[in-house]
Amino acid sequence: MSERLAQLAARKEEALHAGAPHAVERQHAKGKLTARERLDYLLDPGSFQELDMLARHRAHGMGLEETRPYTDGVVTGFGTIDGRRVCVFSQDFTVFGGALGEVFAQKIHKVMDLATSVGVPMIGLNDGAGARIQEGVVSLDSYGGIFFRNVAASGVIPQISVVLGPCAGGAVYSPAMTDFIFMVRGTSHMFITGPDVVKTVTGEDVTLEALGGAMSHATKSGVATFVAADEKACLDQVRALLAYLPSNNLEEPPAVVPSDEADRATPELSALMPASPNQPYDMKKVIAAVVDDGEYLEYFPHWAQNLTCGFARLDGRVVGVVGNQPAVLAGVLDIDSSEKGARFVRTCDAFNIPLVTFVDVPGFMPGTDQEYGGIIRHGAKLLYAYCEATVPRVQVVTRKAYGGAYVVMDSKSIGSDLSYAWPSAELAVMGPQAAVEIVYRRELAESPDPLRRRAELVEDYTERYANPYVAAERGYIDDVIDPADTRRVLIRAFDLLRSKREELPKRKHGNVPL
Repeated sequence: MSERLAQLAARKEEALHAGAPHAVERQHAKGKLTARERLDYLLDPGSFQELDMLARHRAHGMGLEETRPYTDGVVTGFGTIDGRRVCVFSQDFTVFGGALGEVFAQKIHKVMDLATSVGVPMIGLNDGAGARIQEGVVSLDSYGGIFFRNVAASGVIPQISVVLGPCAGGAVYSPAMTDFIFMVRGTSHMFITGPDVVKTVTGEDVTLEALGGAMSHATKSGVATFVAADEKACLDQVRALLAYLPSNNLEEPPAVVPSDEADRATPELSALMPASPNQPYDMKKVIAAVVDDGEYLEYFPHWAQNLTCGFARLDGRVVGVVGNQPAVLAGVLDIDSSEKGARFVRTCDAFNIPLVTFVDVPGFMPGTDQEYGGIIRHGAKLLYAYCEATVPRVQVVTRKAYGGAYVVMDSKSIGSDLSYAWPSAELAVMGPQAAVEIVYRRELAESPDPLRRRAELVEDYTERYANPYVAAERGYIDDVIDPADTRRVLIRAFDLLRSKREELPKRKHGNVPL
């Protein structure tokens, strides 16, 4: 037996060092950790249990049969993060450049199936060169198995993709179908076709970083949810995110013992609101004042910044926060912000995370770029997401709530459970200036002093409609509250709504306006 144990130890030692020393050195020289170093940092110490450590490819041709390293270029298994179970895979760039072959994919298939069946988050650390060319169509078929499992697990368990190196071609579609994508500045790259192909086909000169770097995807494409300065900071962010997510769709998000007073007043919010309705303020300051200890994990912080979304806690319980950002484009809804909000609302609804929506929206972005780009269709995504959501939903109108954009921002009419407004709220079809120009166009044209008359009409419209009281009289707003009471009102609202039960009509699935 001792001889067999020695043989086992030798094989496992070989698997632990599957990558050549020079390949490991190159990995470190790029500022990157190895596949196992990443898992050691991400998971609780000593918690990782590896699966398929001794798996090897069985392919032939192009010299593959002469090199059969253990693990086949990906480390898979399970462990814990903050004591909570997770399944993981970590692609190993030091073995075949992290390229995916049949056995490599089978290992990922197995751990994904395991994660779904036991109901734990699936975390993929991506650092690979794409399909293994030597294995041909087998590699492509193997990718399909991963994609199929991504969709089967969607909305069932949290799926997190961490891109820590190259991720190109078909390989990008698995992260694209997961719930969150993390990238690292300078070392993470995602693209369908690389710079050389782009130049050959279109003649366009573009660098690797500009085409598929972390900040390109964080600011322009809306692909990267979170971006970090280095790998360790990135993995720290993954751990922070998991603290807000349940293990699966049948569980509640993890609650903590609150360190912030539930009945704490927020008087600073009254002073935050500018005297003029046309002056901006920072909605993130409103959120920080209301949530526990001011802690707010923002979702897509670099993209579509006219809408802020993120995770926070109220009295120790997780909530998803959506808010128009008056400091960016006056908080208007456009194509990107509508998509961002819709994705976030659906994610929260899938994982039983209540939603609080702070509204200060002057409308949808006008212009031919938006219309031709499909603002109608994209705006409908956000509307659809709210209408479909069955989690507890509370709306707070802080200032402007104009037109269809007000309706889309979780109004009472589309299913918000409770709706509140500050005294500064303005609920109307449009702003006073625009309304007067349309309604009183003829009168203003015939007036001997149109400027004075316009000012009078604007003042009258503001007095009559640019306030929350008409809406409150009709029950569209459940109460008008002092901003200082916002935190305690929200906590009481969600405490009541915790037992909310709502079922959607039976159907195969809805037809989202994609």
